[in-house]
Amino acid sequence: MSDSRHELVVVGGGISGLGLAHMAAKKGLKPLVIEANDRVGGCIHSHHFTAPEGEFWAELGAHTCFNSYGHLLAMLEDLNLLDDLLPKQKLSYQLLTAQGLGKITSQLSFVELLISLPKLFSLKKEQCTAEEFYGGIVGKKNFKQVLGPALDAVICQSAAAFPANSLFIKKPRRKEIMRSFTAEGGLEQFVRAIADQPGIEVRTRVAVTAIEKLTDGYQLQLDDGTQLVAEKLALAIAPDLAARLLQPVLPAVTELLQEIEMAEIESCSVLIEKQYLKLAPMAGIIAVDDDFYSAVARDPVPDNNYRAFTFHFRPGRLDHVGKLVRISEILGLNGPTEIESVANLDNRLPSLRMGHEKRIAALDALLVDQPLALIGNWFTGVSIEDSLCRTASEFDRLVV
Repeated sequence: MSDSRHELVVVGGGISGLGLAHMAAKKGLKPLVIEANDRVGGCIHSHHFTAPEGEFWAELGAHTCFNSYGHLLAMLEDLNLLDDLLPKQKLSYQLLTAQGLGKITSQLSFVELLISLPKLFSLKKEQCTAEEFYGGIVGKKNFKQVLGPALDAVICQSAAAFPANSLFIKKPRRKEIMRSFTAEGGLEQFVRAIADQPGIEVRTRVAVTAIEKLTDGYQLQLDDGTQLVAEKLALAIAPDLAARLLQPVLPAVTELLQEIEMAEIESCSVLIEKQYLKLAPMAGIIAVDDDFYSAVARDPVPDNNYRAFTFHFRPGRLDHVGKLVRISEILGLNGPTEIESVANLDNRLPSLRMGHEKRIAALDALLVDQPLALIGNWFTGVSIEDSLCRTASEFDRLVV
């Protein structure tokens, strides 16, 4: 059964795909977004707990936006949402070691730092892994005990082999905007606003199972038995998923995509009544040699009755009960019974490796004459804005 023809089809309803749809709608196109899950947002996932006092949200994916997120802010400005930005209080992270929670600086060797710091002027970031570059600057011991775990916490995976220039990519800040922000209902509130605008059609719970190249676009087979034709197509999905769909169409592209690894993260968010917690408000916890990478607190957006922590666990280490026991130990609870409610989500993030820039350059060379865009969080970096930078550049190539 054949469906209608579409100017632009975007496969994947995360921030990258919705960003492209927004840019296209702004230019007068009518994009169709196809999302396999029952919700849009991808790695932006604000879970809403139900409590006697009302709903309480906590982030299961991305946690914070910054005033350096220019493309995101531009979209929110288009939608008249800048007044809805909610500032986050400035709080500190705690470092968890075998000795317990403490300040991050408590584990630093300042002698090693002073000895290593001059290497900042000789090391080339673009030629180094994160461990080589940052370990060279702060010293091997400091990297292992402090900076390495902190970087692991940022990307929810081992950062040692990550290209150093894919971390902390400097972007201009909008100084009239608060430095870090969220929304009253969590970051997913922004995603829904982008998806709900009149010029964008979104279909959830439907997946693309096959792609066929036509002389004037692509034919997509959907898992509900329908087909549709896209004059222009954007895949805003993980590289392994894109590789499977593009194998019959662009095998050379598939070969490059198959070289990109993915990391699994098991996220567990817990809602706790304030009376059970003695810990001072914090931004979160960075773990050293533990079963989880980090725990991010809802404390920067305080509530009168509850606190929430989202723990990002290493995959396959603990079962559900084991996670709750470990969380209770870390937070100083008298066992899991003091946890009001729990939400779990398995996330996937790209594991970039050295040579990634060359791989992407080769990929882009193969796409030059194709009415096809590949976007997502696996090009330059894994942040929301890194994703949208790729979206903007591919939009310029594909549509403008």
